[in-house]
Amino acid sequence: MGRAGARTDEVAGERRQLLNIAYRLLGSLAEAEDAVQEAYTRWYTLAPARRDEIAAPGAWLTTVTGRICLDVLGSARARRERYVGSWLPDPLRDPLPGPAGQDRDGGADPADLMVLDESVTMAFLVVLESMTPAERVAVVLHDVFRYPFAEIADVLGRTPAACKQLAASGRRRLREERAPVTAAGRGDVVRQVKEAWETRDIAALVGLLDPAAVLTADGGGLTSAVLRPVEGGARIAAYMAALADRAPGLELLERSVNGTPGLVARSGGTVLTVASLEIADGRVTRLWVVRNPEKLRPWLHDA
Repeated sequence: MGRAGARTDEVAGERRQLLNIAYRLLGSLAEAEDAVQEAYTRWYTLAPARRDEIAAPGAWLTTVTGRICLDVLGSARARRERYVGSWLPDPLRDPLPGPAGQDRDGGADPADLMVLDESVTMAFLVVLESMTPAERVAVVLHDVFRYPFAEIADVLGRTPAACKQLAASGRRRLREERAPVTAAGRGDVVRQVKEAWETRDIAALVGLLDPAAVLTADGGGLTSAVLRPVEGGARIAAYMAALADRAPGLELLERSVNGTPGLVARSGGTVLTVASLEIADGRVTRLWVVRNPEKLRPWLHDA
């Protein structure tokens, strides 16, 4: 293979890393895919001589993808204000077994290229959403992907010292807004919530929910969903029971959601709801419920 072919393979091989960065920055698989596609478009529209001058195509693509995401984040706040109800990141399923699904461009489905770790949990992504765009870029690139601040400075157009301060500010938000989470027994608690919900056992649900628990739902105005967060374990339990009463035949499944135990509600083979749960000290403290059908497309093959 010649040098040109090797560089082509090197560039193509960056797609997985770029998609993982872009999803964490944007919280949307579709927007992440668009950002990465735009970065590749800019690469291939460079003059061949200019491409040959770039010693590290991966670093170049990361910088460009980061800048594109920064622009998207800058406009996202206005779009969020027009969003019907609460906005939540796209829920991630486990990669499908066997050959990855195909996206619209013929490549591997972005959902099957996601690395599921602590940085894609719904709890982490929701706090990222509260940061400024620059803080978010600094935290994700440095703390998650270990890029040096000198490279992050190229993305943000700031000094390395300023980028270091942005990352420190973002970390403070994470410490302040994230409750301590206990991974041990998480699956058992999710299973108990499922069983209590299926049997309409309100008392059991209340016992599994922290008294100060909060449920946030995202329907995007495309399907029914509570528009404001439901606060308090007793209110959430009553809300869940009412949902069950209105949806006879609804099937609950235990599934991994963003890399942690969660629940999927399905009716007639169609996934209607994906719920991520945060658990501390054996009780559910947060529930993030995604019902927007546009965000559930990667779950259509759930079995």
